[in-house]
Amino acid sequence: MKVIVDEAKCCGAGQCVLIAPEVFDQRDQDGIVVLLEPEPAGERHTAVREAAAVCPAGAIHVDEDA
Repeated sequence: MKVIVDEAKCCGAGQCVLIAPEVFDQRDQDGIVVLLEPEPAGERHTAVREAAAVCPAGAIHVDEDA
C-alpha cells in the first residue's frame, strides 16, 4: 500500500489524524495534512483506508497495488 496526499485539496479537518495518527499529522500553522508514513505497515492499512474514506476534501489516495 502507498498513500498519496494532495495538500492543495486538504481543508484541515483533521479526521485522518484522529483515525491514523501514526500515518498522518497536521501542520501547526494551517492544519494541512502531513504524511508521516507513505508506505504504512500492514496493521495500519485498515485505519488508512478509513481515513481516506472519511476525508471531506478527498485529499487522501490509497494505491493498493504499490
